[in-house]
Amino acid sequence: MTTSTRGTAKVSAVLVLEDGRSFRGRAYGAVGETFGEAVFSTGMTGYQETLTDPSYHRQVVVMTAPHIGNTGVNDEDPESQRIWVSGFVVRDPARIPSNWRSVRSLDDELVAQRVVGISGIDTRALTRHLRERGAMRVGIFSGEALPDEGTMLAKVRQTPEMQGADLSAEVATKEPYVVPAIGTKKFTVAAIDLGIKGMTPHRMAERGIEVHVLPATATAEDVYAVGPDGVFFSNGPGDPSTADHPVSVMRSVLERRTPLFGICFGNQILGRALGFGTYKLKYGHRGINQPVQDRTTGKVEVTAHNHGFAVDAPLDSVSDTPYGRAEVSHVCLNDNVVEGLRLLDQPAFSVQYHPEAAAGPHDAAYLFDRFVSLMEGQRA
Repeated sequence: MTTSTRGTAKVSAVLVLEDGRSFRGRAYGAVGETFGEAVFSTGMTGYQETLTDPSYHRQVVVMTAPHIGNTGVNDEDPESQRIWVSGFVVRDPARIPSNWRSVRSLDDELVAQRVVGISGIDTRALTRHLRERGAMRVGIFSGEALPDEGTMLAKVRQTPEMQGADLSAEVATKEPYVVPAIGTKKFTVAAIDLGIKGMTPHRMAERGIEVHVLPATATAEDVYAVGPDGVFFSNGPGDPSTADHPVSVMRSVLERRTPLFGICFGNQILGRALGFGTYKLKYGHRGINQPVQDRTTGKVEVTAHNHGFAVDAPLDSVSDTPYGRAEVSHVCLNDNVVEGLRLLDQPAFSVQYHPEAAAGPHDAAYLFDRFVSLMEGQRA
C-alpha cells in the first residue's frame, strides 16, 4: 500500500474489482493505492470498532449504511491499537462530526493512519454485486495521475487471495500481557490471541476473571504455565485451514478437559480440532444485525459478526469426535450456517459471532456467564 496524507476532498478515486467492474468516486482518508478482499458490513453504526477489529486485516470494508462518520472518532471505542482494514468504502461521509465524545473526524483519523478509502460511490450497487458474485480482491486508487483501468485491474489480480491466507500471527500480540479481574478475582483464563478485540478480555474481567493474553504462537506449555481455570480462543483473520498450530494447542486443551470457550476464528479452530472441515462463504457475515438461534434454548438473538469462513458440521445430528459427542449449538437464521458448537461430554463450546458487543447488541452476553458456569462446575 502506498499513501499520501494531503487533503482529499476533491481528489478523484477509483475502486476496481478483480472481475473488472469499477466504481469512480472521491478519495476518502489517505491518497494512494491499497488492496485487499472486498467485503461489506451491514451495521448502521459501530464503524470505529469495525475499523480497529484485527479480524478485518487485509480486507477492504464496504459500509452498507449510507452515512458514515457522523459521530466522529473518540479514544475510548477502538478495539485495538490501530486501524486494521486495508481500505474503507463509504457513500456519504459526514462533513462535520457531531457527538459529545468526538475528538476528531473519521476522515482525519484515516489520513493519520494512512488508510486509503473512497467515497461518493453507489455502495448499494457494489454490495449487490458482491452478494451475487461473492467477496473478491479489490483495489482502491486515488491521486492526480491514476493508471488506466487495465493497469489497475492487473495490479488487483496480482494480490494474494484470502483463501489460504495465514494471518493471525500478524495481528496478535507479540508478548503476553494480563488484564486483571475487576473486583474479587474468581478465575484465571489463558486467552490465545488470534486477533483479539480489547472488549473481550474486559467482559471476562467484569466477571472476576484474570485474563492472561498469550501470542498466537503460544504452546500448550505456555497455556498451562499460567495455571488456567479455563482457556479462551479469540477471533482473528485468515483461513482456518492454515491454522494448524492453534488446532494442535486446542487439542491439548481438550485432552486435559479444561473448560474451553472460542469465538469466531476460535469456533473454526474448535471445528477443526473435532475433525470437521471448514469452507469459505460466498460473501460472509459482517455487521451487528445477524439473527442467530441458540438451539439449546430456542432463543433468537441479534448478534455481531465478522467472518468469511464457516465450519462444515451436520446440523441435525450429534457427531462422535475424539473428545466425545459434539453438536451444533447455534445456527444463523438467514442461511443455516453453523454459528456454534458444543461438546456434550466435556466443558467446551464456541460461537461464530462476537458476544462482547463492541460494537453490537448485548443479546449474547450470557455466553461469558456460560463460560464462568463451566469453570465453576469444573472447580466443584
